[in-house]
Formats: sequence, C-alpha cells, structure tokens
Amino acid sequence: MSDFRPEAADRNRLINPFRVMDVLERARQLEQSGVDIVHLEVGEPDFATAPQIVAAGVRALQQGHTAYTPAAGLPALRERIARFYADHHGVDVDPSRILVTPGASGALVLAANLLLNAGDTVLMPDPSYPCNRNYVHLVGGKAVLIPPASPGQPAPSLAQLDLAYNPSVKGLWLASPANPTGAVIPPTEVQALSDWAAKHSVHLLMDEIYQGLDYPDSPADSCALGNLPTALRCHPNNLLVNSFSKYFGMTGWRVGWLVVPQSLAAPANVLAQNLFIAAPTPAQHAALRAFDDDVIEVLEQRRAAFRQRRDFLCDALRSMGFSLPWQADGAFYCYAGIERFADDSEAFCRMLLEEHGVAVTPGTDFGAHNANTYVRFAFTNAMPRLELAAERLHRALS
Repeated sequence: MSDFRPEAADRNRLINPFRVMDVLERARQLEQSGVDIVHLEVGEPDFATAPQIVAAGVRALQQGHTAYTPAAGLPALRERIARFYADHHGVDVDPSRILVTPGASGALVLAANLLLNAGDTVLMPDPSYPCNRNYVHLVGGKAVLIPPASPGQPAPSLAQLDLAYNPSVKGLWLASPANPTGAVIPPTEVQALSDWAAKHSVHLLMDEIYQGLDYPDSPADSCALGNLPTALRCHPNNLLVNSFSKYFGMTGWRVGWLVVPQSLAAPANVLAQNLFIAAPTPAQHAALRAFDDDVIEVLEQRRAAFRQRRDFLCDALRSMGFSLPWQADGAFYCYAGIERFADDSEAFCRMLLEEHGVAVTPGTDFGAHNANTYVRFAFTNAMPRLELAAERLHRALS
C-alpha cells in the first residue's frame, strides 16, 4: 500500500488562524469541566432570532419550501432588499444587482472571486475583519493593511491611500460600523474615499453588516434600521456586503447579500451558481419577514439594550485603565488598549480566560499594527454577565 498523503495547497500557508474560534473552543472546554465563563469573545448577538422570523422559517418548511432557489436568491427577497434601499436610504437598486448569499462570508468569497486576478492588491484598514485578507489571498491577490494615521481613525486617509497606490491596486475594502473597533466612518469621509477609488479606477467594497447597530449621541435621535447612510449613495458602482446576521439576529440561518454594479450582475450570478448553488431556502423565506414593522420593533428594543451594554462596558474599561482610542459608535465591540497591563495580547487573553473566566479576543486576530497591545471585547452578553465580567477584570488587573 502506498504511503502517499495529500498535502494542503501552498496558498493555505497564507491563511491566518481565526484566533477567536480558538478562544471559543478553549472556553467551551473549560465550561465542560465546570468553569463558569463570561463570553466576550464572539461577535454573535445573544438574543434568539425574533419569534416572527422563526415562525416564518417554520412555515416555509411546513409548506415544502426546501428546493433550491435561483442562485442569486429568492426573487421576492431580492425585491424586498431593493425596497429597503429605496425606502430607508433613498437609493434605487435594481433587484438584478442583488445576490443573496450564504451569509456575508459567502458574499465576500463571491466578491473576491468576481473582482480579483492573481497579483491584484486590495487595500484595507489595520485593524480589520481577519477573513477579508484571507479571501484576497485565496484568489492569489495581496492584501495590504494600512495602519491608522492617528489612534482611533476609522479608515485610511487619502494621503495614506495615495502613498499605498500602485498599478496593482484594484480594490479598497472598508467596513462601517467596523469589526473589531465599532468605529463608524463619517459620511463625508465615505464620500471622499469613494471619490478617491473612482478617480484611481479602484473598486470600493463596503462591508455594512453592522448597519442598523449604530448609537447616535442621543437615543432620541435614533431611527429604525439605523441612522447611517449606505455607501451606494456615494457612487452607483460601489459594491456592498450586508447580512441578516447582526442587526436582524439571524447568524445561524446563513443569509447575506451582495450588491454589485449592473455590469457585474451576470458574471456574479454565474459565479454564485458554481460557488454555492444558492443560499438556504427556508432561511431566505424567513428573512422576508425581517423587514416588517413588528419585527423591527423587537430589533430596535435589542439595539437599545446593546447601547446600554456599550455604555456600561466602555465606562468600566476606562475606569480600569484600558485605553479606547476608537469610539464604539456601532456594532457591538470595544477595541481596548492593554498597554498599561501587558505587551502580549494573546498571553493576556489566555490569562483572563484560564485564571479569571473571561473570554476576550486578542488584537492579533485583526492585523499587525500594535496588535499585541489590543484586545476586543464583544458586549453580546446581558448586563448581569457584563457586570460579572467587570468584577473579574478588576480583580485580574489589581
């Protein structure tokens, strides 16, 4: 018998581990041995999916909606998403430009394969969501991370982009609100970045999966489905990634979407057919219910809870000596500096988990710039658990 063993392709060496999942796995091992763990590591809302959405999913199953949809998604759902852009953002998007995907991850994989050739470069902020650079690497591209020009800056400056630009640069990938910082790019900056991209014939891909989870200075100023404008208002050829996972609370249902320019709709549809055939059918039917007023009322109550948690956790972290250069104006994260306590974020996170039962994510998941001096806290736990986490953190640091 041959002793041949298949080997992973060379490109796999370029893919960084997703450290937050390692933290989660170890946290679960500790829980199985009887240790109480406060989970502040995973970016997943702790609320169950709204009951109206669940009921719609169950109804879809009972009615036999279990066959494939078209690769680009259920036509009714694409039309409903288009109506969301028209009603909420004042932007007309033809449903043919919208592709429903297996989560935002499916949308990002689709976008990378659609837009990039081997050797192409994509610019993105440091820190940023770690999978983005991995998707670029998997198609033979190069991800160039641009550190903040000043602490707390939510996106690269135009001067930084000018310095980073060369003929191989084909894309600028951004997020607002952002993971891991919770930072929001001001609309005027989004416009300037969009103009820069168009001037240099560079596509702009904006990750808007945390839209809806933004926190204006006054809760009274907040409107349903969020206050942030979409990057589609800046240029019709910008690409957008969004999802039903975060604001809509449907993480495990795996339904996201990608908006592409009209010129890319046909090739994107062909790619979707080949990459994943279609997003889960019952989940797409359930997502149709997500934009209804009675569901939005539930989701807005949850956003108010996230705001309360954000306020508590940020204040608690500052009082303990963490630095918070990024203003957590959206999503459900605080990206906190640990320079007063340690210079190794992975060791710091291990200590908090193993010795004090608090699970947080090291900054090394999100980039290279000063990553060892940052950790990400996800305020996706109820207030009593956040208060317990604060007590444990205070004990650990004193």
